[in-house]
Amino acid sequence: MRVSISLSDYTWPGGPAAMRDHLGALVRAADAAGVHTLWLPDHVIQADPRKSPDAEMLETYTTLGFIAARTERMRLGAMVTPVSYRSPAVVVKAVTTLDVLSGGRAWFGIGAGYSEGEAKGMGLDFPPTAERFERLTEALEIAFQMWSGDTSPYEGTHYRLENPISSPPPLGRPHPPVLVGGTGEKKTLRLVAEYADACNLSDLPDQGATIRRKLDVLERHCADVGRPFGDIDKTASTLFLEDETPDAFARRCGVLAGYGVEHLVLFHSWTVESLEALGKLIPAAAEV
Repeated sequence: MRVSISLSDYTWPGGPAAMRDHLGALVRAADAAGVHTLWLPDHVIQADPRKSPDAEMLETYTTLGFIAARTERMRLGAMVTPVSYRSPAVVVKAVTTLDVLSGGRAWFGIGAGYSEGEAKGMGLDFPPTAERFERLTEALEIAFQMWSGDTSPYEGTHYRLENPISSPPPLGRPHPPVLVGGTGEKKTLRLVAEYADACNLSDLPDQGATIRRKLDVLERHCADVGRPFGDIDKTASTLFLEDETPDAFARRCGVLAGYGVEHLVLFHSWTVESLEALGKLIPAAAEV
């Protein structure tokens, strides 16, 4: 079982002047702990349900670049970028830049988006649901075309690119791995089957019923498109428990593995101390 973390709480002592040092210490601790991937939510206002909307929130791709310069091993990505907040070509360029400057450690996380209040509050595009999914499909097509080196014009319903150049190319081959966010059974999981290297599910208190159902649906979509189900990394988001022992963590990982999960994404208000504690649990998870 691989273990990753999501970092969303930027409220630290000392305010903005201390953020650089706090974040640097956290990400170095995560890298040393053996974290597989550090994920950042892509929001422009704070969306963590444990926090107030006016709490501190850093812009995601700037922050990922900062983290890349201070780490050496763990992968980095946004979970996930709402498709309508930026042009697809700009997002592909940002992810490709992150991949090159991190030594090939970037993920491309993208989804249809859900936060209408954030979009309205910040003056961002937020089309109706059906259109957002059309845009998501086109954004994925654009990403794969740009990474392939094909500079011929792209003509979609919502996006038109006359000369989609991606130079330098990413270091990750054939491209940075793709995670499509969301769990909708008709549209989102179909896009996972068609385009993604990973999905993300939620560890709900239902004895794995939701995870099993979603993975069954994903497996059927994979069969429909001729894609091996095993090609897709099945991640699940769950809470980090500070008092959990290695044995208890291994048992929890084993239960989730029984549901079909291969990769955990842990949520917490991370500190250097909690990341050091996580480092003692990760070897136990690796045995599952």
